[in-house]
Amino acid sequence: MNDVIKIGLTGGIGSGKTTISKIFELLGIPVYNSDSNAKRLINSDEDLINLYKKLFGADVYDGGELNTKKVAEIIFTNQDILTQVEKMVHKAVRDDFEKWAKYQKSNFVMNEAAIMFESGGDKNMDYIITVYAPKELRIQRVVNRDDVTEKQVLNRMSKQWEDQLKIQNSHFVIYADENKMVIPQVLNIISEIHEKHR
Repeated sequence: MNDVIKIGLTGGIGSGKTTISKIFELLGIPVYNSDSNAKRLINSDEDLINLYKKLFGADVYDGGELNTKKVAEIIFTNQDILTQVEKMVHKAVRDDFEKWAKYQKSNFVMNEAAIMFESGGDKNMDYIITVYAPKELRIQRVVNRDDVTEKQVLNRMSKQWEDQLKIQNSHFVIYADENKMVIPQVLNIISEIHEKHR
């Protein structure tokens, strides 16, 4: 097959997907991180910059950086603006991933995205892997990692699909619950995908 195989990696906040993506990377699979690239595009993509200025005012960029605090204050009280922004950002990230994928010298590429299903990004992937960890463990991880309250974590979780729904719509699941070793699970998935594309 000449076409590059696109693997989507997702999982709820605190599930451990970034750790899993690093394992895939160490095994030679290039990984595109949608969240960090979205942040980069917001400050560099002309179309996105123009959209933000149109919606939030010309002064929303302070020294070339988006004033995310100002945006957040407006966005969370205005569903219409939130929808417009999300649609444009998701499209910009998808286009950027496609461009990036063409330059990778690998048969497989991976797109790590917290909201893979919610943004519709799963439709452009050949396979989807969901990283799963129990809710209590995820809350504990995020509270420790981001120095936030349990309530703030639950609020972020409420904006993402439930784990069961993600699992039902995935080809593979990796259990990052601190009971099962993750590296053998990653290796199994890689060999299964290899088998299908011999």
